[in-house]
Amino acid sequence: MIPLSQAIKIAIGSISHAKLRSGLTVLGIVIGVAAVIANVSLGASFNQHFTNEVANIGSNFIYVEGREPNLFYENELKLVEHTPGISGVSPLKGQTARITYMSGTKNIEVFGVSKDYEEVANTHLQKGSFLSDNDGYVAVIGYDVANEKFDRNVSLRNSIDITFRVGEEKSVTRTFRVKGIIENPENTLVHAFNDNEAVIIPVSVMNEMLGETDYGGFFAMAEKLEGIEEVSEEVDRRLARNLGISERDLEDKDSRPYMILDQAEVLEQTDGLATALSSFLTAVALISLLVGSIGIMNIMLVSVTERTREIGILKSLGYTAFDILLLFMVESILLGVFGGVLGGALGVAGAYTVETLLKLPVVFPYSLIGAGFIAAVAVGFVSGVYPARKAAKMKPVDSLRYE
Repeated sequence: MIPLSQAIKIAIGSISHAKLRSGLTVLGIVIGVAAVIANVSLGASFNQHFTNEVANIGSNFIYVEGREPNLFYENELKLVEHTPGISGVSPLKGQTARITYMSGTKNIEVFGVSKDYEEVANTHLQKGSFLSDNDGYVAVIGYDVANEKFDRNVSLRNSIDITFRVGEEKSVTRTFRVKGIIENPENTLVHAFNDNEAVIIPVSVMNEMLGETDYGGFFAMAEKLEGIEEVSEEVDRRLARNLGISERDLEDKDSRPYMILDQAEVLEQTDGLATALSSFLTAVALISLLVGSIGIMNIMLVSVTERTREIGILKSLGYTAFDILLLFMVESILLGVFGGVLGGALGVAGAYTVETLLKLPVVFPYSLIGAGFIAAVAVGFVSGVYPARKAAKMKPVDSLRYE
């Protein structure tokens, strides 16, 4: 039996002698392994991105939105505020208004909130400070409103005019002083919470301008993420009872005049989306690896045909069928090792580049590179079995006669 070290030397010599053939063989593995590592990494990166985006919406948030006007008032706000497990709540009322700054006018979403909104919505300010309970005609504006919407940037203490439409023909305009500018959250996952392109004012001032007393909904914060579903269900039950909704109708979400959403539910949905995306990318990568393995087998079969006379000489020198099998298997596995190393490096570099360009979190499970390397070696082994057996079964006389 030929020593393994000698088999490796002969295999390396054969690979070096046929550089083009070996390069084409390795290329199939490189592409397959790189695709697996890059795609799985991208799937994990998207999953982390969705999780971060949900966290940007708010801290352990529970969001309640009325589907009908004049549904929620101060009484409902108190019900939510006093629900066990709730640590903070802000009323939320949204309406599109005309915002005028200097000579420019834009239609922008305006949110009426209370001071607790800063904490429950996880709002971070780039400049200035957030609203307080004693504030009047002051506003906190999103990053895009301050820097992108108008010809000139809006700064702290600048004045903007907000015009609400009241009824069919009437409108109300008030001048607001800019008190704070929100840091760019780069959060586009849920449009309703995209403060980046909104103007935030005290909800009491908004209702005063509109001549109303109701709220559009509530943005609440649970004490912790664990058990947030139970807290959300209790908020749901209290609101339903207060609005005269029966227990039977409570089970039918479509029959309620409001919708309720919590962070755990959004995370579950985004996790499902990320898992589906990751599975798709992994499936595409595995197909690439399968195609690469077929390529290895084809080229190794061609190699057996090309080296028929060499096989005959080796057998005439006393090499057994097992020795020939071992030589071809070692060569195939070495090609898998080379392909795994190059494919791993290419996959890591490709994933890093794409994640950086897309501004995604760079996520690399360390086990991923090892798994890709093992897959490459396995592909080399499996793909080399049939060609190696074919070479081992050749008769010496027939091999020596081959031209």
